[in-house]
Amino acid sequence: MKRVVDFAISAFMLIMLFPFFMLAALMIRFTSPGPAFFRQRRVGRNGRNFYLLKFRTMFVLQDAEKGRFEPGSSARVTRIGRVLRKTKLDELPQLWNVLKGDMALVGPRPEVRKWTGVYPERWALVHTVRPGITDPAAIVFRNEEEILAGSPDPENTYQFEILPKKLEMYEAYVRNRSFAGDLKLIFRTLIAIWKGRA
Repeated sequence: MKRVVDFAISAFMLIMLFPFFMLAALMIRFTSPGPAFFRQRRVGRNGRNFYLLKFRTMFVLQDAEKGRFEPGSSARVTRIGRVLRKTKLDELPQLWNVLKGDMALVGPRPEVRKWTGVYPERWALVHTVRPGITDPAAIVFRNEEEILAGSPDPENTYQFEILPKKLEMYEAYVRNRSFAGDLKLIFRTLIAIWKGRA
């Protein structure tokens, strides 16, 4: 049932949002060199790699596609990118990942391979489900970039402070997931985006 609903909603949203996708892609291309979309290798269900899609919000960096990590860095964010990130509109291309079956609308956020190698026994449980566009951790850590930007050692902060808390929420989601719970998370996500846009 979850997969059927995810497929139907993502297909409908991709059709409805096609004009916005075209407009956003043109604005990105015309205001900074590089492709309109950014793709990065992430780890999905059963530990399999897939390419996550986003609107490109930063100036192109070599090896970013493979999972190069710049925690808290905003130096390369473009003008259009700042707007897309603040409103979370940069995440909308992941509807294509949902349509393909790489992701779900709701589920633990997918990580790069570097971080799934940390606490592997915990990731083993998380990877029994499809990763999602939103989940409880995505709401709680909506300002993650600001936290990391203010840290003297962003990688250390992410590994030992943020990631363990995320994993707690991922594990709780996997153990207690339900259709009604997913609907509530989508609603909570929309409220968080609305409150954070100002």
